Amino acid sequence: MKKIAFASVLLLAACKPAEAPKAPESAKGGPPPMPPYQMRAELPSGDRQSAGRDGEELFSNRCGACHLAGGMGTNLLTKQRVAAGEPPENGLLAHRKDLTVSYVKGVVRNGKMAMPRLTRVDVTDAELDSIARYLGKAGE
Repeated sequence: MKKIAFASVLLLAACKPAEAPKAPESAKGGPPPMPPYQMRAELPSGDRQSAGRDGEELFSNRCGACHLAGGMGTNLLTKQRVAAGEPPENGLLAHRKDLTVSYVKGVVRNGKMAMPRLTRVDVTDAELDSIARYLGKAGE
């Protein structure tokens, strides 16, 4: 047993230490552009509890990671809409005409299918009102 342990130590001592991987060199034209779902708008300034904030900017910031072009929510909704015989553009929530304010609020607060519910810490009631008015173009 001592011979095996000694041989292991000699073997490890003879090995070269592994070199750290090197970062890939950047492309000549710079980094590739970011996908749309990663280019969210800045969070609008002001009190998160105040009413009347820009719904489009809030949607981009709070919901854009999943619901802008290329996001997981958009991809799932596009597959679902195409399977129902609708155009793929209906996968983007901002293009839909069938959303109502109460439907948007219900889905955000309760979740639906792959979308988790969002708490009032994630999206305040005032922010959700603005987002729902932006998306609920069809009205109620």
